[in-house]
Amino acid sequence: MSKILVASICAIFLCVQVNAQEAVLRAFGPSGENEYCIVFNSSWTHLPPSLNNATLYQLVNLTSSVLCHQTDLPPEGLNGKAVVVMRGNCTFEEKALIAQSSGARAILIASKTSLSTPSGVNADKGVNIQVALVRYKDVLNMQKAFKDNISVKLYAPSAALFDYSILVILIISMFTLALGGYWSGATEQAPWEANICHAAYKVILVLINLAALGGRRKSESSDEIQFTPLKVVIFVLGMCGILVLLYFFYKWLVYVLIAMFCIASAMAVYGCLAALVQMIPCGQCSFSFRDKTIEIRFFFLAAFCIAVSVFWAVYRNEDRWIWILQDVLGIAFCLNFMRMLKISSFKICVTLLSLLLVYDVFFVFITPFFTKNGESIMVQVAAGPGATGEMRGGNMVEVPAEPTAPNEKLPIVMRVPRLSSPTQYLCGMEFSLLGYGDIIVPGLLVAYCHRFDVWNNNPTKIYYISCTIAYGVGMIMTLIVMVFSKMGQPALLYLVPCTLLTSALVAWRRKEMKRFWAGTVYEMEENPVAISSNESEVIVHPKE
Repeated sequence: MSKILVASICAIFLCVQVNAQEAVLRAFGPSGENEYCIVFNSSWTHLPPSLNNATLYQLVNLTSSVLCHQTDLPPEGLNGKAVVVMRGNCTFEEKALIAQSSGARAILIASKTSLSTPSGVNADKGVNIQVALVRYKDVLNMQKAFKDNISVKLYAPSAALFDYSILVILIISMFTLALGGYWSGATEQAPWEANICHAAYKVILVLINLAALGGRRKSESSDEIQFTPLKVVIFVLGMCGILVLLYFFYKWLVYVLIAMFCIASAMAVYGCLAALVQMIPCGQCSFSFRDKTIEIRFFFLAAFCIAVSVFWAVYRNEDRWIWILQDVLGIAFCLNFMRMLKISSFKICVTLLSLLLVYDVFFVFITPFFTKNGESIMVQVAAGPGATGEMRGGNMVEVPAEPTAPNEKLPIVMRVPRLSSPTQYLCGMEFSLLGYGDIIVPGLLVAYCHRFDVWNNNPTKIYYISCTIAYGVGMIMTLIVMVFSKMGQPALLYLVPCTLLTSALVAWRRKEMKRFWAGTVYEMEENPVAISSNESEVIVHPKE
């Protein structure tokens, strides 16, 4: 039954079509044909869905005027033709009415600025011709290619409501969370693996010190971090402060975050590959540097990881393909983060996830009431200022009129291009986004569940498996709401209740809620205890 339900939902997503605000202008001339991006408002302008259904119009070039007066019209009129005029001095509606009075069937408004969705035209006032915005540089390109003998067709290919990039995002998030949670629990059984990863960190830091011509010596202690209630509150407040600072000082802090991501991702890839390198029999010879002994194989692995990180930094704005490497580095970053952060009890999980749920909802849904442009701080920071191609979930779009310097984006999201967008390469790359926090935060709970399974020798891994499935259900809910609402969603609004309630229900059904809530191993390590022969009796000795 469940398989039929899932199949039905997928079928609905694939069959339902939506009208895009971006369309295609196909220009024909004696020497060939070209396609260009145009932007229109589908609420009052109808464009056919395919080239075969579109009407061919001869194009009249009036870019020497803005067509705000009848005197701007040519003496011979525009009967049955399309006309292109410059933007400015009067409304789109006024331009359309003047062109329509002369017999025009379509009007293209050339813009030297960004192509924002036309507004202010009311079909009830008599505008019944096609109205769209086109880049002025594209008009110049048409003139250069076809001179004055140009014919055009305007059409808006329908896009599926469901884009396959959403399925890719779901697979990436599920894979990363399941593997990260399993790895965190596996280190409870195989502490040698954690030691290997820590050794990998030492090698990375040695190479970074070499590049920086020095640096302080690092501690020899474990690299694991354990959360306490106080650390949870400080952590969440710190995230709020960093997000607000990024919103106001983005153009400076973005480079700091990029540099930090390069270092962190190199360390993360190293930590993930260290266990595999350990299986390689060759390269076990070592050398000494600053009282540290380093194996040759680890040295070359460190060099490889740093090279990959630097490669991403150099080509980070190549949207057509660099997203693949960024997602790989992001997966490694999330895996390593979940392994390093240790949550010792369900009590701390509830505190952390609940606070971050409030944080996520506030910065997505509440902050638009306080920002000047009505955009949420979370979306603005995640996509980057000016990155309109990654925020086109609603009814309004904006396409740059001229090639500009790439906008720097924070490497804190998984990015997958929208694979079914019909205007992807004409109007600019569009991406589906998922923040690292939407994987890491529930992943900390999944990791705790797996460690609890290990502590209690649960052969079925019931806590780990059930929490992972609950995360998948929460992600599907998030994506469904996002698709139908056509706006970004705070994923934790759906992920936190699904994972917390499922974990609590499993513990309650197994009559282990008290132990699950309080934790076991890590809280006992913080307070030395002596356990009597009665397992339920624990005597805590004060620390000396």
